[in-house]
Amino acid sequence: MECIIKTENLNFAYTPTESAGYRLILNDLNLELKKGTFVAIIGHNGSGKTTLAKHFNAILLPSGGHVFVSGMDTGVDEYLIEIRRRVGMVFQNPDNQIVATVVEEDVAFAPENLGYPSQEIRNRVDEALKIVGMYEYREHAPHLLSGGQKQRIAIAGVLAMRPECVVFDEPTAMLDPRGRASVLKIIRELQENHGVAVVLITHHMDEAAGADRLIVMSDGKVLMDAAPQEIFCDVDKLREKGLDVPDTTLLLYELNKEGFNLSLDIFTVEDCADALYAAIKKEN
Repeated sequence: MECIIKTENLNFAYTPTESAGYRLILNDLNLELKKGTFVAIIGHNGSGKTTLAKHFNAILLPSGGHVFVSGMDTGVDEYLIEIRRRVGMVFQNPDNQIVATVVEEDVAFAPENLGYPSQEIRNRVDEALKIVGMYEYREHAPHLLSGGQKQRIAIAGVLAMRPECVVFDEPTAMLDPRGRASVLKIIRELQENHGVAVVLITHHMDEAAGADRLIVMSDGKVLMDAAPQEIFCDVDKLREKGLDVPDTTLLLYELNKEGFNLSLDIFTVEDCADALYAAIKKEN
């Protein structure tokens, strides 16, 4: 499978100040992210997750090493527009990404700035709004929408660029459960139905459990990199780094300490209930 994002010996440090010296936020980091995959990134606060994400479309540039998007070095100015067309970003607070007073005008902002013809822009806006389920709100004022609806508009604004990859930096952090569920549904559909590579940075372990691949960061380095089923089975190692596991995994882990022999790679409530029922039935 073709690579969409690649880092080579990536180092990054913010400019030192009088109160804070030079400290590497990213330390000799090597990663390859494939097209069409769903990758989640977790780690404690300060582990470098968001800093890494900002390198994926050249919001930040390396202090050392390189980042490539479809073979284009993010440090080369002439590639910048194409890199940001291919890799879009959605942040925690949708209000920071909404720039217009009408929904469809906001979604049209990026294609207009790239100089696409009017009909092409119209097609892209309609398509993006339909993907996120907000087409009927196209003439509404964004500031009157709910947090979840605003986040879907922010996603539509990125999708209007027709990117190959979308990086979501804790997109559900400010949402209620309903808004969070709607955004997660869109994220999964982008990857499954539209072939868009997804990078999801999250503190919610149940969100990370739905990815194809899970990367655990610590102190600017990759601590673990495997399928969620494999990583979440190592409860003790994650706890050492101040990280949680999905609630179902934790329940099964604690039951195993009491004498059960249950697999820890179960993430849904239904599957967890089935496993418990089968184990109790076997004991009786």
